[in-house]
Amino acid sequence: MTQAVLPQAQRDALLALFKAGRHAELEALARSLSTHYPDDLLVWKSISAALLKQGKNALDALQMTTRLAPGDAAQHCNLAAALLDAGRAEEAIASCRRALQIQPEMSQAHSNLGNALQRLGQLDLSVASYLTALQFQPDAAQVHNNLGLVLRQQGKFEQAAGSFQRAATLAPEFAPAHENLANALRALGRPDDAVAAFHRALAIDPNNVSIHNDLANLLRELGRLDEALACYDRALILQPQLAELHNNRATALRACGRLDEAERALRHALALKPHFAEAYCNLGDVLRDARRIGAAVEHYRKALEIRPDFAIAHNNLAVAYRDRGDFGDLALSLASSRRAIEIDPGYLNALSNLLLTGNYLMRRRDDGLLQHATDYGAIARRRARRYSEWPNSPDAARTLRVGLVSGDLRQHPVGYFIDSVLTALASHGAGRLHVVAYATAPSDDAFAKRLRSNCQAWRDVAGWSDQNLAHRIRDDAIDILIDLAGHTAYNRLPMFAWKPAPIQVSWLGYFATTGMSEIDYVLADPWTAPPDSERDFVESIWRLPETRLCFTPPQEPVDVAPLPAMQSGRVTFGCFGNLTKMNDEVIALWARVLHAIEGSRLLLKAKQLDEQSARSQVLARFASHGIDAARLSFDGYTTRSDYLASYAKVDIVLDTFPFPGGTTTAEALWMGVPVLTLTGDSFVSRQGVSLLMNAQLAQWIASDPEQFVALAVKYAGDLPRLAALRAVLRQQVQTAPLFDAARFAVNLDAALRGMWQRWCAQQTAQTSSP
Repeated sequence: MTQAVLPQAQRDALLALFKAGRHAELEALARSLSTHYPDDLLVWKSISAALLKQGKNALDALQMTTRLAPGDAAQHCNLAAALLDAGRAEEAIASCRRALQIQPEMSQAHSNLGNALQRLGQLDLSVASYLTALQFQPDAAQVHNNLGLVLRQQGKFEQAAGSFQRAATLAPEFAPAHENLANALRALGRPDDAVAAFHRALAIDPNNVSIHNDLANLLRELGRLDEALACYDRALILQPQLAELHNNRATALRACGRLDEAERALRHALALKPHFAEAYCNLGDVLRDARRIGAAVEHYRKALEIRPDFAIAHNNLAVAYRDRGDFGDLALSLASSRRAIEIDPGYLNALSNLLLTGNYLMRRRDDGLLQHATDYGAIARRRARRYSEWPNSPDAARTLRVGLVSGDLRQHPVGYFIDSVLTALASHGAGRLHVVAYATAPSDDAFAKRLRSNCQAWRDVAGWSDQNLAHRIRDDAIDILIDLAGHTAYNRLPMFAWKPAPIQVSWLGYFATTGMSEIDYVLADPWTAPPDSERDFVESIWRLPETRLCFTPPQEPVDVAPLPAMQSGRVTFGCFGNLTKMNDEVIALWARVLHAIEGSRLLLKAKQLDEQSARSQVLARFASHGIDAARLSFDGYTTRSDYLASYAKVDIVLDTFPFPGGTTTAEALWMGVPVLTLTGDSFVSRQGVSLLMNAQLAQWIASDPEQFVALAVKYAGDLPRLAALRAVLRQQVQTAPLFDAARFAVNLDAALRGMWQRWCAQQTAQTSSP
C-alpha cells in the first residue's frame, strides 16, 4: 500500500508555527496530522519539538523520530535527554553513543552523555565527556556549569569554581552559574567573594528562594545575623510554607540569643513538616541554650527516632547529657559520642566531645584519652596540606607576631583569664610582640571590645574554611600561633594541622593533650605538669615558672562580705561549679565533711539547678549518704554581679575532683572565700593545686580524702582565723602570681621568646649543615 505523503501546504504550516514560537498550536496541528500521516518524520519532529518547548514529556515522540530517522544524530541526542529526565540513565547513555557514532563532534551529545554518567555516579567519565563537549563548543555556558557541579561533587572546589566562573562570564544572566560559583567559593573559605556571587545571582533571579536561603545561611555563619534574618524573611515572603526556611531562620535567631523566637520558628517548622529531624535537633539546641536540658534531651531523642543515623543529633545529645548536671549522664554522653563517631568516623566535633567528657570521668592517669586524641590528630592531618617551610625571618631578636585562635574572646572564662594578660602585654610587650586575634565565633560584646583594643589586629574568621584561615595566618606572617580552645566549642584544631605558623602552642582553654603533633608546645607550670607529665602529651611541655593561668579581677564592684558563719553560728560550704563535676566520690567526700561538722550547710550554685529535676536528683544523691535536704540549698543562673555577691553566703568552697574548678576557684578567692582542693596525678586534676599555690594558699591543698576532711574540720572549727583570712584574701591574691598580670606577662613573653630562639637556632643549624 502506498503511504500518504504530507502535502506541502501542511509542511509549510508546521514550519511556520515552529518559527513563530506558537508551540501549543504546533502540537495540536501535528497530532491531528499524525492520524493521517503516522510515519511522517516532520510530523513527529514537530510533535517532539512542540512538547520540548512547552516543557512536556516528549519521550514517546522522540522514540518515534529516532525510529523514523535512525541516522539523525540530533534526534538520538534529544531522546537521551528525555530518557535521563525519566530516570533511565543507562538507556540515555546508549542513545548518546548512537548520536556520537553518527556525529562524533556533536557537543550536545557529549554533554548529555556527561549528564547521564554523572547520574550513575561515574564522575571521572562524566568529567571527560564534558571536557570533550567543550573542545567542540568552548563557549557552552551550561556545559561549564555542569562540569563545575561534577568537580564540586569530587571535592575539587578550586576547579569547580573556575568552571562556574567561566559559565558566569559566558552567560552573565545565567543565575545558576553565579549561585553555584557562590557555593564553591564558600567551600573554599572565600566568604566575602561568595556573598558577592550570591548577590549577583539574586540580581538576576530575585525570586529564587534557594539563593536567598543559601545566602542567609552563609551570612549566619559569618555572624552577620541581622543581614541573615532579613534574607530569610525575604525568602519566607516568597515561600511561607517551606519548613526548611523556618528551621534555618531559627538557627540565626538562636545565634542572636532570641531563644523564644527561635523556639516558635522551629515549632512552626514542625507543624509544617512533622517528621523533620533537623528541626527537632535544632529545637534541642535552643532548649539547651535556655537551660531546659531535660526538654532538650527529649527533642534530640525525637530527632533520632526519625533518623537513627543522624550523627549530629547523637553528638548534640551527648553534649546535653554532659550539661544536664547528673554525673550518671556522663556514661550516656560518652555512648552518644561513640555512636556519632560510629556513624561518621571522621566527625571531629564528636571526637572533641568524647575527649572533653572523658576528662570529667578520668580515674586513671590516661583512661584511653591519649589514644582518642591522637586518633583525632591523625584524621585532621589526613585532611590538611601541611606547610613545611615558612617565609618568617629567623631573627631571634625581632618583634614576634603572635596569633591567638579562639571562639571565646568575649565574656567567657577564657576571656576572664586573658583580659589582663593582653593589657599587660600591650604595655610590657610593646615593640616586642605584635598580637593578632582570630575570632572563630562572633565576638561583639563589651568584653570582646576591650580585648580587641589590646590586640594589634583582629580578624573575624567565623565560617572560614581551614584552608582559607591557614592561608590568612600564613599571609599575616604569624611566628607563634596559640590555640586557646583545645577540644572545647568553636575550636579550629583541624586548621592547626596545616601548620600555618612555624611554632604552634596550646594554652589556656584546655587541660590535656590536643593530640595534634603539629602543635609544638603546651604551656603548663610546675604544679599542673610535674616531672614525668610528658608521657601524657603529644606536644612538648613548656613550663612557665609560676602559673599557666592569670585571672583578671572582675570589673563588677562587689565587695567582700563578712564571714557569714560569724553571724549565723554555722559554717556554710559552697561550690559554684558545673554539677557535672560532682561525681559519686565527690558527693561521698562532701557528705563526710558535712557529717564531721555539726550543723554545717552546703550551698550549690549552677545553671543546671534552674531545673527542678536537677535539684531533686542532687537531694537524692546526698540523701543516700545520710544528708538531710535541710542542710542543702540551691541557686541557679544569675548575672555575674549577683553570682559574685552569692559568695557572701559561703564560708569555705569545697572543690571537685578529678576535675577541679578553674574560673570558679579564682572568683571565690577574689571574693575572700578560701577553696579546699584535693590533688591528683593528671594535668587537669592538679589545676586546683596550681591555683592555690599561686594564690599563696598551699595549706588548703589536701593530699588525700582523709586530709580533705581533716582540713575542713580544722578550718571550720576556727571561725576567727577564717574571718581574718577572708578580710585579707583579696589583697593577698592581688599581689600573688595568679592575679599579677604584669608579672605573668613577663614570664609569658620570655617563654614565647625562648620558643622562638630555639626555632631560629634550628633554622641556622639546618642552613649551615652540609
